[in-house]
Amino acid sequence: MRKIIAAAFVSLDGVMQAPGAPEEDPTGGFKFGGWLVPHFDETCGAAVDEMFARPFNLLLGRKTYDIFAAHWPHFPTDPDAEGYDEGSAAIANRFNATTKYVASRSQPSLDWQNSRLLGPDVPAALRELKRQDGPDLLTQGSSVLLQTLLAEDLIDELRLLTFPLVLGKGKRMLGDGARPAGFRLVDSNVSPSGVIIAAYERAGAVETGSFAMEEPTNAEIARRAALGD
Repeated sequence: MRKIIAAAFVSLDGVMQAPGAPEEDPTGGFKFGGWLVPHFDETCGAAVDEMFARPFNLLLGRKTYDIFAAHWPHFPTDPDAEGYDEGSAAIANRFNATTKYVASRSQPSLDWQNSRLLGPDVPAALRELKRQDGPDLLTQGSSVLLQTLLAEDLIDELRLLTFPLVLGKGKRMLGDGARPAGFRLVDSNVSPSGVIIAAYERAGAVETGSFAMEEPTNAEIARRAALGD
């Protein structure tokens, strides 16, 4: 059985749009592209390296696929090439070699090597992939796809890097269509720049409880009644 692992960079208010550069995704008038860069320190880099250290296939929405396909296949992986960076080259090599599963409502041309278009019924295609043997499916970005994964209860793990800023507007990870679900914190760390690095595993249904008095006061009864007004 394969897992779907949703990995994302998010702000305190849950925005995940254009974390890496101003030109990445300015749609909707988003003005803060590149917001993670000032906070991305060695601890964040180590967390990303650890995430990519295990075998994985990429699971991407079309827009994120286009962003990646315009960058990673063209990143210099030759140590003698101009602009070479060892860490980024290692990611480029992993991304180029792994299978990329792409969710799209259209029929895009997927020119990046090892890219495969998911069928028109994305949830059904993913359930079938999860039943198969193989590496886990790792999302990157892909805010629209994440809404589908959350609504269909397809996410097994969350790996979030939460950055210390509020962006106000922008594409968010969690929308109104997310299905209620419980998660368990399995790992956490805080980087020197204040980024909260956390991993969560799916942990069944949402559990509830109550701190209310066993016998509500008259004031409490009146308050509850007023909620319907």
